[in-house]
Amino acid sequence: MDRLTSIELFVRAIRSGGLSAAGRQMGMSPTMAGRHLDALEARLGTTLVTRTTRRLVLTEAGTAYLARAERILMDLAEADADASASSRKVEGLLRVSAPMTFGTMHVARLAAAFRERHPGVTIELGLGDRYVDLVEERWDMAIRIGRLADSSLVARRLAPMRLAICAAPAYLARYGTPERVEDLAEHVCLGFTLNELTGATAWRFGTDGGRRVSVQGSLYANNGEALVVAAVAGQGLVYGPRFIAQPALDRGDLVEVTLAEPLADLDGVFAVTHPTRHPLAKTRAWIDFLIEEIPLLAGAW
Repeated sequence: MDRLTSIELFVRAIRSGGLSAAGRQMGMSPTMAGRHLDALEARLGTTLVTRTTRRLVLTEAGTAYLARAERILMDLAEADADASASSRKVEGLLRVSAPMTFGTMHVARLAAAFRERHPGVTIELGLGDRYVDLVEERWDMAIRIGRLADSSLVARRLAPMRLAICAAPAYLARYGTPERVEDLAEHVCLGFTLNELTGATAWRFGTDGGRRVSVQGSLYANNGEALVVAAVAGQGLVYGPRFIAQPALDRGDLVEVTLAEPLADLDGVFAVTHPTRHPLAKTRAWIDFLIEEIPLLAGAW
């Protein structure tokens, strides 16, 4: 017997004056209603009511249990109402995990614009390049860049994510512009330590990243923005997501280098959420907002 159903049946039976009436209210037969009351008393190891042909009379234990049972059912009803409301209203705390550079450059600004549309939402933005566990760490969603590993999480592709090789005009004037991947051996290559496609000791080419080319350089970093700053300062070539280099390209501080070999494919930027059929309204609204806004940003990458 379901314990909660038995508790509700007990309360209804007392308030309606009998098991038959309570059973009708809950869509069960008098016999089944009686079984629920029996099961509840057996579980508690005490008699809650004395049954007569006309009515149910509460025992001392039943009187005390009734007050607490009614409170439990009331608290549960309020919890249900709160949960139902949160599934419909765009409000509350929204916890968003995002990569450090992408989050700093884009998500923080998008979060501010989203709050203008939905002022009832408070956003906690967790920035870092570690893949967080959405369930264990209680994040509502995450923004991730690159090819996703298979998982039970639900992913929505928001936009493509292209790579680019760039360098400062002064660097290229001094050392020349590479034309083939083999030419990289003669250049200083700034490596990103968190991605094997554009790493510290090797860069990968071809859409599947199948061609590995050894590189060397004087600076490695775990942050793409830092590498772009170094490239602008003339420290070498940088190979990474185009969105990081785009502002420097627009200013003319960097120049894009085109090699004969296709660059690796970073796939895209994704919104990743819990595998639930009923996400909260705040999460649905945020992802819809990202689907609307991020492709506009990506058009400039």
